[in-house]
Amino acid sequence: MTWSILARDERGRFGVAIASRFFAVGALCVHTRRGVGALSTQALVNPLYGPAGLALLGEGRAAGDVVALLIGADDGRAVRQLHVLPATGAPAAHTGTSCIDWCGHQVFDGFSVAGNMLAGPKVIEATAHAYRKNEAKPLAERLLAALAAGEAAGGDKRGKQAAALRIHGDEDYPELDIRVDDHAEPVVELERLYRVSLERFQPFVACLAGRRDGVGLTDRAEIEARIERFHAVRRGRSA
Repeated sequence: MTWSILARDERGRFGVAIASRFFAVGALCVHTRRGVGALSTQALVNPLYGPAGLALLGEGRAAGDVVALLIGADDGRAVRQLHVLPATGAPAAHTGTSCIDWCGHQVFDGFSVAGNMLAGPKVIEATAHAYRKNEAKPLAERLLAALAAGEAAGGDKRGKQAAALRIHGDEDYPELDIRVDDHAEPVVELERLYRVSLERFQPFVACLAGRRDGVGLTDRAEIEARIERFHAVRRGRSA
């Protein structure tokens, strides 16, 4: 009922993009943790995979071991789909034997794609191809391009409803976590929300209290100046 892409960049940030003909797909499927990894639980979702999987990654387990331990303890493994991306090393995935066709996954160096109840394998292939092709873009925009390519290739064979995007950097909270829970064109709406987030949200979040500075910026004039510099840099890149 879903397809998703997990990715990490050279700065150690994790990104997840997901879409489905299922209400609020970003609420239960997507899990990330700073410096540890990213995980998506799909098909007949097991939300317990998220906390347990990230805890195992945090202990230094390889992604393949995490997948094996999670599904090994779950009698419902045949109807589960799961992929896991660690902070270092190869991702790993599981597609249960009773997941609904088309279903499958692909793992690469630094990212993975998995989906079930899709229009066909071309959805996964197009998602992966678009992610690789857009390597010059920021992580969030690469993921959005990948999701849009999967949608154009047929997406969820039942139709469209929800999509989500999460970027998790070096803080205990995400840099960006946006969801479209119920919409006629969720991927298009997710792209719109991303553009809106660039106006003030993303530069504002960069000013908040963090692990290295428990206070963050409290001078409103300096916050506004930082937001303006953020946009100046973006204008320079697009010039």
